[in-house]
Amino acid sequence: MGDNFTRNANWMSCLPEELHDVALWNLAIPGSHDSMSFCLDMSSPVVESESCFLKVMDRLAPCWTRPYVFRWATTQQTVLTSQCELGVRFFDLRIAKKPKECSKLFFAHGIYTWVTVKQEALDELAVWLDAHPQEIVIICCSHFSCLTISDHTQLVDYIISLFGPKLCSSQDCATLRSCWSRRQQIIVSYDNQEMVNNYPELWTDIPYWYADSTDPKKVIAYLEAQKHEGRPSGFFVSGLNLTETVQFVLLHPFENMRKITTKALTVLLGWVREQQPGPEVDGVNIICCDFVGVSNFCDCVIRLNYKGKC
Repeated sequence: MGDNFTRNANWMSCLPEELHDVALWNLAIPGSHDSMSFCLDMSSPVVESESCFLKVMDRLAPCWTRPYVFRWATTQQTVLTSQCELGVRFFDLRIAKKPKECSKLFFAHGIYTWVTVKQEALDELAVWLDAHPQEIVIICCSHFSCLTISDHTQLVDYIISLFGPKLCSSQDCATLRSCWSRRQQIIVSYDNQEMVNNYPELWTDIPYWYADSTDPKKVIAYLEAQKHEGRPSGFFVSGLNLTETVQFVLLHPFENMRKITTKALTVLLGWVREQQPGPEVDGVNIICCDFVGVSNFCDCVIRLNYKGKC
């Protein structure tokens, strides 16, 4: 199927015509978990919404705490546009404001990023979309540690001003053909119902299935149990990401998230290859993974759209 960076950059525009009128929530879409964690700032404090234990440890021993958090909270390696080139079309953006910052918003996972939300990450994504007019991305904005209503309003206004007519309204049934006909390229899921109620450009929060485990077999068992209960009617995420506990971190001082994820990929990607997208009760939609560039994860997910069409 050729090289990832040339093929997957435009994979949506290359899908068979019979999929052009299928709702996007019935396609298989690769996603990245904690998409902005590649730029975590080890000099920053622990995020305000983290546990009391972690915040106390950060105050008492920041030189020990922050490197540990960095090693386990880093789940991606490359900027959003490089992830787009690999084929990622769903981005998990966890947004926070530092307690002493007046207006700047950052991304966060355990600790804050050094990259800001405005003028950096989203601007870069907008430029990439201009160069790939038939590709559609979904950004999921969530967590919002320490944001005020004013912060939310300014952020949403910024998103609308930046992407403008590229935004797909939540009142539309989004398919490839409908988005192409309107020149729409971005769906924004926003985990704040008040904002969603006030802005038709925003979509409600997207359900994210994930297991609190470092064992890939338990992750698969959890996802299978969720599937048996039936998929949501709209967008939803099946998370392949592993989740560590404080006890696990302390008992594995020489490990990090990349190492345990790499070891688990054989099991996790084996499950992906067995899936089928679609509206059926056991159909999948968005599948998220850590370290999307260290394997053929995106290829595996994209190929699901071709099942039964060869």
